[in-house]
Amino acid sequence: MRWCLLLAALGAVADGRTHEASSAAAAAGQVRLNQLGFLPGAQKLAVVESDEARAFEVLDARGEVVLRGTTTAPARWEPAARDAAIADLGALAAPGHYRVRVRGLPLSDPFPVDAQAYAALADASLKSFYLIRAGTPLEPAHAGRFARAAGHPDDAVEIHASAASPGRPAGTVVSAPAGWYDAGDYNKYVVNSGITTWTLLAAYEHFPAFFRGRELGIPESGNGVPDILDEAWWNLRWMLAMQDPGDGGVYHKLTNLRFNGMVMPEQARERRYMVGRSTAAALDFAAVMAAASRIYAGYEAQFPGQPARMRAAAEAAWRWAQANPDAVYRQPADVHTGAYGDAKLDDEFAWAAAELYLLTGEGAYLDAFQRHARDADVPNWSNVGALGWISLAAHGQRLPAATRASAEKQVGGLAARLAAQSRQSPWRLAMQSADFVWGSSAVALNQGIVLLQGHRLTGERAYLDAAQSQLDYVLGRNPLGVSFVTGHGLRTPMHVHHRPSQADGIAEPVPGLLSGGPNPRQQDLADCKGVAYPSTLPALSWIDHACSYASNETAINWNAPLVYVAAAIQASTPAL
Repeated sequence: MRWCLLLAALGAVADGRTHEASSAAAAAGQVRLNQLGFLPGAQKLAVVESDEARAFEVLDARGEVVLRGTTTAPARWEPAARDAAIADLGALAAPGHYRVRVRGLPLSDPFPVDAQAYAALADASLKSFYLIRAGTPLEPAHAGRFARAAGHPDDAVEIHASAASPGRPAGTVVSAPAGWYDAGDYNKYVVNSGITTWTLLAAYEHFPAFFRGRELGIPESGNGVPDILDEAWWNLRWMLAMQDPGDGGVYHKLTNLRFNGMVMPEQARERRYMVGRSTAAALDFAAVMAAASRIYAGYEAQFPGQPARMRAAAEAAWRWAQANPDAVYRQPADVHTGAYGDAKLDDEFAWAAAELYLLTGEGAYLDAFQRHARDADVPNWSNVGALGWISLAAHGQRLPAATRASAEKQVGGLAARLAAQSRQSPWRLAMQSADFVWGSSAVALNQGIVLLQGHRLTGERAYLDAAQSQLDYVLGRNPLGVSFVTGHGLRTPMHVHHRPSQADGIAEPVPGLLSGGPNPRQQDLADCKGVAYPSTLPALSWIDHACSYASNETAINWNAPLVYVAAAIQASTPAL
């Protein structure tokens, strides 16, 4: 199915017009902007695809001109091979609905200025974790029309030969219920759960006022615990069951031997296995459990004994990793699900050591961090070193002076580099061509998280504005003219690679999920016969097709930074 046909599935725009699906939505010569709009006090930029500077006007809902200006001089944005100029709409502060008019170009999409512009997005992206829970029915009272039967109770999981230990030999049957389905598939992976769960915990720890009292309509709502912590607990309780109680090692994943077809969870009944035990899994587990122990200590009454349990689990996993520092996961010959293999482990050691130091105050962990730490880089599931630096910088008052200075230098320096890339970009985006990889939407948002740390450390507005630009990109200020979040925007993905969304008989996908985004490597072409990407250019290589797992899959580690960035910008942007 080609691009012009794919857009035919997209819905109506905000002003009631039916959006005629055609290749025009992705064609050059458009005004691109954030389809969810802006907070009154936010930076507000539109990208004008043009090879010359142009005058622009902003029209209100009555069609009256409320702002005039001229774009910057255009420059070539190489990821899309397009000329781009910037229209600064920052003076537009009054709540309302607006459009941008540029002579010779189509009128822009309508967009709001609203004091709660991203609150619903933050809620929906977090609620999506409830909608991908494993091992429980989703009841209509909580899931609405996306209610479904329970799948994968995971109460009879077999120890695979690759995960055997003296206390649990191959064939042993264990229980590990709950958790989230990792991505478009129905498996659960500790390594990817690590960065995902930490990102949600960090969102709460960094912006607690935003999350307190926010009721999402999940089964635990109203229990006196912020729903973000209730949702994270659903996965933490599964992760705790992934630890071998005999020696503290951690199973790499809980999975079928092969991926399921496009069926609902309750129809996927293949045997499930604990597969592998790895140093990466043990260290990611240790880091997350240490952070969770620290954070849930404030809710001991609702989670009695769990903070202590998580601390003990973290320390046991650390000891196992110390004794097994190079247990790299190798995919067994009979297993054909996601590998999440990672042979570079200094970053995991540093992250776990940082979180354990913050939990315990023991100098040995700080020594271990200093042995393993490297320069901070934008985090992803296989490169988590920056998470340790971010946590240390967030708790700088608890650190020795030299360590605090190092943490602030690392986090602040990385944020400064990304902000400079954004300023120098014709598209005002930190992303470079090399950043358009599998999950590029999450790359943009993880860059946003780093930029937000720069703002938290310094209070400098430039970092917040650069983070805003990253969110703008994901929500439609991109050369495809698509908001990559299902159900949130004027043109959104309708055919994500996500089994429940394809098998539930509902036209719309599960809402609040982040599509992976443009990926010029197009690794799915061999499996997706007849799928034609519109382009091989980095920022254009995306297709709204259910088979396109390389560009249109969803994943928990992509959704978590969406929660963080949406909530952080909503909470951090000054009111006028």
